Amino acid sequence: MVTKINIKELTSSHLKIKGLELTVGRFVESEDWAEPMGPTPYPTIMDLREWDLKLLKRYQPFYSPLSDFCEFCTFGKCDLTAGKRGACGIDMAGHIGKWSLLQSVMGASAHTTHAHHLLNFLIKQYGGDQPIDLGSEVEIEAPITRLITGIKPKKLSDLIDVVNYLEGQITHLLSATATGQEQNYLDYESKALHAGMLDILALEVADIAQISALGFPKGDAETPLIEVGMGVVEREKPVILCIGHNVAPGSEVINYLDETGLYGQIEVAGVCCTASDLARFSKGAKIVGPISRQLRFIRMGIADVVIVDQECVRADVIEEAVKVGSRVIATSDQLVGGLPNLTNMDEDTIVQKLASGDAKAVVIQDPVKVGRVAVKAAQLIAPLRANQKGYDKDKVLAKASLCSLCLSCTKNCPIGINVGLAVNTAKRGDPSLLLEVFDECLGCGRCDSSCPNDVPVLTVVDAASEDKIKRERFKIRAGRGPIKDTEIRNVGRPIVMGEIPGVVVFAGCANYPGGNNHLAMMADEFAKRRYIVVTSGCAALDIARYKDENGQTLYEKYPGDFDAGCIVNLGPCVSNAHAVGAVVKIASIFAKRNLRGNFEEIADYILNRIGAVAIAWGSQHQKAMSIATGANRFGIPVILGPQGVKHRRAYLGRSEDYGRWLVYNAKDGQLVYGGPSPEHLLCVVETPEEAMVMASKMVMRPNDTPKGRMIKISNYVSLHRQLYGCLPEDLHLFVRDENDLPVTIKEEVLQIIKQRGWKPIEIPDPTLLSRMVMGGR
Repeated sequence: MVTKINIKELTSSHLKIKGLELTVGRFVESEDWAEPMGPTPYPTIMDLREWDLKLLKRYQPFYSPLSDFCEFCTFGKCDLTAGKRGACGIDMAGHIGKWSLLQSVMGASAHTTHAHHLLNFLIKQYGGDQPIDLGSEVEIEAPITRLITGIKPKKLSDLIDVVNYLEGQITHLLSATATGQEQNYLDYESKALHAGMLDILALEVADIAQISALGFPKGDAETPLIEVGMGVVEREKPVILCIGHNVAPGSEVINYLDETGLYGQIEVAGVCCTASDLARFSKGAKIVGPISRQLRFIRMGIADVVIVDQECVRADVIEEAVKVGSRVIATSDQLVGGLPNLTNMDEDTIVQKLASGDAKAVVIQDPVKVGRVAVKAAQLIAPLRANQKGYDKDKVLAKASLCSLCLSCTKNCPIGINVGLAVNTAKRGDPSLLLEVFDECLGCGRCDSSCPNDVPVLTVVDAASEDKIKRERFKIRAGRGPIKDTEIRNVGRPIVMGEIPGVVVFAGCANYPGGNNHLAMMADEFAKRRYIVVTSGCAALDIARYKDENGQTLYEKYPGDFDAGCIVNLGPCVSNAHAVGAVVKIASIFAKRNLRGNFEEIADYILNRIGAVAIAWGSQHQKAMSIATGANRFGIPVILGPQGVKHRRAYLGRSEDYGRWLVYNAKDGQLVYGGPSPEHLLCVVETPEEAMVMASKMVMRPNDTPKGRMIKISNYVSLHRQLYGCLPEDLHLFVRDENDLPVTIKEEVLQIIKQRGWKPIEIPDPTLLSRMVMGGR
């Protein structure tokens, strides 16, 4: 851990010291210092505040509270409408700013705890000297860690200091949310940005540790194609289902199957990010799907043993699994579920308790023991449950007869599906609408809870769709992990110059209207237009659940290279670090900027020069908002889908406000107009059409060459015309010179924008940092 000491004044008989600042930390090997240390290694809350305020001045927070009241303390609830203040003195902006910080702290703490648990397990299993190794073509193995902390981790134990730093900073941030602490909404947002940055760092720690120790793919473009879908699991075999984000217990299941020669005789499947990691660990693992498949697959009773670890596990999973006769093993102190802790009990005794039903759900915190117990228990339990797997279709559909068409289920659907009509139509003998509901349904189960007649609505939908479920088989390329340095050398220049129109990252949860097809169609469109398309997490899994007219998934249709016209699956949520890491590496490898402890300069470079944008079309979890906020601090804009408005905060630019878009021209130090690019840092859109058009605009950067800007404008215009049937009204704001316009539309566009008062501007060498001008680099 690094400690900073400031000595204002010290006088003794031998010396007098004034204004001395010391940074004290562990010793590092001399070669770690080959690259000079930047100004902010292990930054504290205050160290990057000035950078945050620059961002927040341009992209001012826009708040959309879900309530007019604050209920954080016992003074409440307090009415904060129309400029009113609460009993503690807080106003609405401060209240929602605090909520923004809380969301980011929740996300960052979840991923930090995950990294901590995983790192401890890997060090115990493989030793602290296990090398950090991401392959021969990855020299910058930990770009985020180098950038933020200033260290170059060489072995697993080097990451312990990083985790300690994360946990210390998160504690400070959480303390600022207590009543009587922070007061100003902008400083809440600065702290939220700090938490988001910490989240990105935690993601990298977790993923580089598991890649190095567990033998995951190391930047391989053509990783194996893995089956995904609820129909891929062979229910005739004993089935072990892993749910959550920590791969340790699931990997030990597979290790034990290998040791005993049982591999292939027992199905190992997963839901959510654990599934993605299991597929990276063993190509025989099955992926059921994203979080939207969790409740429905458990209710089908196919799993004999359910292993839950941490993050993205439904709060009713244990209850629902036990109802259908599955046995549950909880493995993390983050999710204990009121269960007995049998970690120290003899494993054969635990197995007998589970098999007999004396214990239907237990806690075991040793991943190795979990692997052995789960396999042995599944072997004993599966024959006893052979007739409990799947639905009795007729019996379940008969429950639709209770429907009174009150439409309570429809009103409570988060995305407004007319579930009630579908159930009532099935009551009259026509289940066809239920099949349509199945395609769009998020699997949240709110329809069940809202039904006054106790119709198990979600189960009715799935039972009607049983044949569809059995045929649900798709292909996804296993997560590849890091982007190779060699790939960065190939694409760095064309990305910065704008000749590759941009990098579009699809991340986030499975929480959107219209089903997964919209997400996949967006990814397909950008790949066809030769953007670099990157996927991760549940978004990557949902993109796989789509086939084109030739019956191919997008992972079969497009190569997996980090290059124009490709679709790259990085892996689970923790692999989002490699998307941010890739743009950081562009600044380092292509632009030769120093990384070590040099966050502000690199973020400034990314904001002004690298055309990257993320689309979190289905943002649901606090972790999704935290990752998005972290990306924002790095200078990467994020577009949220329609559910994102419930996060209550956006960072919006005002394209018409000339003063917001002034940048320093590094050539001469003058403040010049750089244009509204990117226009927003975090915004919400309602439709996939709006998302695509917005993304094509948000990859524009002040540094684009005329050729690069021409390519970006061409895509912006053609998408706008394709989806809306007209030219964009704000096109004049993004044309700096006639050379920015494609020849095919130049005459038409010039005539229109000149009528709006357009005048050419100089293309700057842009920076927001005064220290970077006139040779300041």
